[in-house]
Order: sequence, then C-alpha cells, then structure tokens
Amino acid sequence: MSGPAVVVEDLWKSFGLYEEKNQYLKAAVLKGRRSRYKEFWALREIDFEVFPGVTFGVVGSNGSGKSTLLKCLAGILRPERGSVSHIGRLSALLELGAGFHMELSGRENVYLNGAILGFTKRDLDRRFDDIVEFAGLEEFIDTPVKNYSSGMFVRLGFAVAAHVEPDVLLIDEVLSVGDEGFQRKCAERIEEFRRDGRTIVFVSHGLAQVEQLCETVAWIDHGHLVEVGPANDVITRYRGESHDAQRVEGELGTRWGSGEAEIRHAGFVTPDGGVKSLLTTMEPAVIRIEYDAHQPLQDIVVGFRIDTVHGQLVWGTSTRLARKTIALAHGPGTVELAIDQLPLLEGVYDLSVSITDNTEHHAYDHWERRVRFEVRQYSTNDAGLFHMPVDWRFSATSAGAASAG
Repeated sequence: MSGPAVVVEDLWKSFGLYEEKNQYLKAAVLKGRRSRYKEFWALREIDFEVFPGVTFGVVGSNGSGKSTLLKCLAGILRPERGSVSHIGRLSALLELGAGFHMELSGRENVYLNGAILGFTKRDLDRRFDDIVEFAGLEEFIDTPVKNYSSGMFVRLGFAVAAHVEPDVLLIDEVLSVGDEGFQRKCAERIEEFRRDGRTIVFVSHGLAQVEQLCETVAWIDHGHLVEVGPANDVITRYRGESHDAQRVEGELGTRWGSGEAEIRHAGFVTPDGGVKSLLTTMEPAVIRIEYDAHQPLQDIVVGFRIDTVHGQLVWGTSTRLARKTIALAHGPGTVELAIDQLPLLEGVYDLSVSITDNTEHHAYDHWERRVRFEVRQYSTNDAGLFHMPVDWRFSATSAGAASAG
C-alpha cells in the first residue's frame, strides 16, 4: 500500500477571544491600552491519516472545530503546534465565495482561482468550457460574481475545484446549497475522483450524505478527536451522543432521542398491517413506522437502515436522500417505505429507524437495531448479500463456440 495522502500530527490551533465587547480601533486607541483576551483552543491533539482514494468524512456539532481543521489542511490557518502535510496538488471548496473577487466576473474568477492553484492560462483555456458547462453558468459567466446567488457560487466554486484535477480535495458543507441536479453531478464527480485514486476530505452536518459518500469518518467534539473509524460505526455512536438526547435501553437494541416525536412501532408489515419477520428474496416488502408527534415538527427526516447482525451496513435511505420534505402534525401518523422486489439474499438482518431534524444531528427518536428479521431465498442461487439481475451472454471465440447447459 502506498503512503498516506494526508497526515495530521498532534495538531493544535487557538484563537484569542476578547473579553470586552467593543473592540473598535478608535475605542482601543482612546483607552490607551491593549485589549485583554483569553486563549481559546479550537483544536487539540488531532492525529489522523487519510490514504489515497479514500473519501474521509469529518462530523461534529456546531463549533466543534471541523471548519477550523479544514482551514488548517488548506493552509489558510497556521497551527500553534503540530503539522499538516499532503501529497500532490490540493484544492479546497470552503465558505461560499471563498477565493472569489466580488467585483470580477465569473470568467475572470475562474482564471484567478486557477492561477492561485498554479495553472497557466493555457491550462485554463483547455479546461474553461468544461468548467462553465459543469457549473451550468453559460449565460452568467461574464456577470460579476457579487450578483450570484449562493447556489451559483457553489456551482462555480465546485466546478473550478473539481476540474483542476487535485490530488486532494477539501469540501466544507457547501454542497448542501446546490439544487438536486447539481448535487447529483457533484456525487458523480466525487465517485470519479475515488476511482482515479484521488483523496477527498468532506465536512457536513448531513450525516446520511457522509455515510453515503465516506468510507472513514473522524468525530470531533469541542476541538478533541473522539474517534476515527468506519463511517457507519462512528456515525452510529455520534448520533447516540447527540445534544439533548438521552440514551435508554429498549426491548430490542438501543434507543435515544429528545422525545418531540416517538416511534411506537417499526418493522416489516403484511398487506393487512400485521407484523412480518420472515421475508423472501425478490418478493414485495413494506417497512412501516408508526409514530406519535407530541408537537408539530417541520422539515424532519425519517431514516431506515439495514445491517447484518455483525454490524456491516447493507443499505440505508432517508427522506433527505430521497429529496422528500415532510412535516409532522401533532398526533399519531405512519410512514411507509414500499419495496417492489426485496433484493436481500438469505440471512438474518437488523433494521434501524429514526426521526430527526433536518440536520440529522438532533434525534427526536432513534431506534438502533429495532427489529431483527430473516430472509429466505427460493428463486435465486446468488451468493453474497443481495440479488443483482444479470443477463448471461455467450459468443464464439477463435477456439470454438461457448455453450451453456
């Protein structure tokens, strides 16, 4: 295996927090003394490595130090202690408008950003049309970027960052601003990066998006590195420690949440609404959540996840990933997920369910391993975890014709 693409060793970063509210220059001069401040450590003892071709997620609550970490990786901030290193060219997509000159046009900013990253005008001339097409800003590329919407900023920023072919790409939250079509293009581009062996460090509050895109995740809390590990394992534990959530042991698995919405029942059901714990490969299946909302809740996320009994993630989805915006009225209700043909192969699996706010960080009710169910397969002879429909094709070769019995 080749060496790491990104190395962070014993990283410490602090800021000065002024004790007095009025810190205007005039006030400080009139006082004739320096303002007092206290030292705030945003990051302490951060150590991790990211290997080539890995998409590495960073999660944590607001103010935990995620964005500060990315700015240290990008070289925007200089740590007080420790070191950050990376191989090859690094490109960063951080705050909206970062790296843009507001008075310049989109075209001029493409060349400005490219020059900062070390590209010649000839290099950028070759890439320019692809950048503009990817961003979808053909009509606005000569407009000053100060007139761009937040979505246009993100589209142009990501297009430039993605087309300069970085070895390491840093992304901080901003992809959530783009529309559905652009987010799909971004996901496809990220997948291309992974196939090409490039490295991505991705910060987001959207836990489902992190879980979907990242193999490895670091959890940061109040500037400290809590753990680094497989995405599913780290995010599960992180959700369990959400603010305002109280952990309690349920009858099946572990449950936590602040209680504004309560899951009364969850699992697979029969057509008449009965409980179903034995399923069949490639037959229809329905997952149902029955809940009580103790108050009206806007823009909530309902999530489902299936794991093996050994904890391996098999499949997961949520209303956020499906681009469904839903609200819960006060009182009882149900959410159903219909599966036309269940692709799971024979085995025993666990179903986890959740109702969260739109960040997926605050859990109203999360039930980890709520139901254990069994799948039998009769119509397929596949091996593994799921059935993949295939079409066998045979053709003649120089040595003779292939045949299937």
